[in-house]
Amino acid sequence: MNDTSLNKRLLSLDVLRGITVAGMILVNNSGGKLSYDSLQHAEWNGLTFCDLVFPFFLFIMGISTYIALNKFNFQSSSSLVRKVLKRTLIILCIGWAIHWFGYICKGDFFPFGHLRLTGVLPRIALCYCVASFIALYVNHKYIGWIIGILLVGYTVLLCIGNGYNPDETNILGIIDRNLLGSGHLYYKSIIDPEGLTSTLPAIAHTLIGFYCGRLILKKDTLEQRTLQLFVVGFILMAFGFCLTEAIPLNKRIWSPSFVLVTCGLAAMLQSVLIYFIDMKGKTRWCRFFEVFGVNPLFLYVLSEVTAIVIGATGVKPGIYGIVYLLIPDPYLASAVYALVFTLVMGAFGYILYKRKIYIKI
Repeated sequence: MNDTSLNKRLLSLDVLRGITVAGMILVNNSGGKLSYDSLQHAEWNGLTFCDLVFPFFLFIMGISTYIALNKFNFQSSSSLVRKVLKRTLIILCIGWAIHWFGYICKGDFFPFGHLRLTGVLPRIALCYCVASFIALYVNHKYIGWIIGILLVGYTVLLCIGNGYNPDETNILGIIDRNLLGSGHLYYKSIIDPEGLTSTLPAIAHTLIGFYCGRLILKKDTLEQRTLQLFVVGFILMAFGFCLTEAIPLNKRIWSPSFVLVTCGLAAMLQSVLIYFIDMKGKTRWCRFFEVFGVNPLFLYVLSEVTAIVIGATGVKPGIYGIVYLLIPDPYLASAVYALVFTLVMGAFGYILYKRKIYIKI
């Protein structure tokens, strides 16, 4: 593979994006009440496989944002601004519509007083929008400073505002409740895991991905770029782990150490995939993940809607019951249910993939 071909489309980026989307679907759809620890979020401080999938997606979105805007030489125009705002609004509305649909299936057709306004898709939309406008209107040499200011400022906020307390005194919850109202936040936890305040470090997270996208498209040789990306990832990961004594890893508040460690791991994995897929041409193994990677948000939305319908119609207990009869271990049965669910979503994605249908959201 020559160096210029990397600038056209990164198959490895589609593959890593697909790995994260498949992972998001897998961990969101356990069959029973019991599930392996690795398929659950850490209760508070800590890091599991489940905690990696969303931050990896935001990191990849940062890379994709750089690649997409690079085609316009980062020159702002009314049409480009409209495109960014339109995509932001579409993702926001889809996220809110999914929450609304969940209430409709329960017979509550007008849940406007308690409709959740936060969530995975709203966070994706906000991070994409802010990162895009920073890329278009801020000199790129200052992006590193913006990342640093966001992370340091957020660290100070956590330290002075009981940011690591999982209770009512946590400043993140206080700010979110005052801005949005408790009825519009995640009802299963005092601290909304996708709250507005914790979106600030998530924006820094996306900008780190943006910076890595810039690194990937440098004019150095492909080997040099890949090595540089791996080294940057290792430094981020190592520095993040060094901070954990003072600033623990915590996905639910998107702690700065969590940002650095997960971005570092994502960058290292991306560099490895570039090496094997884009440089060595070893692509046969990754078709499954490519299917998820070319229609990522559509398949994620499809999985969320399908899960709501299965839950509302009472079909899920019956399906899980069949799995449990075949596999009496409740942990394994739950994991198998989740895997089958993910494979079904992959089957829909494969139909689109074979027909070269790419649904952009």
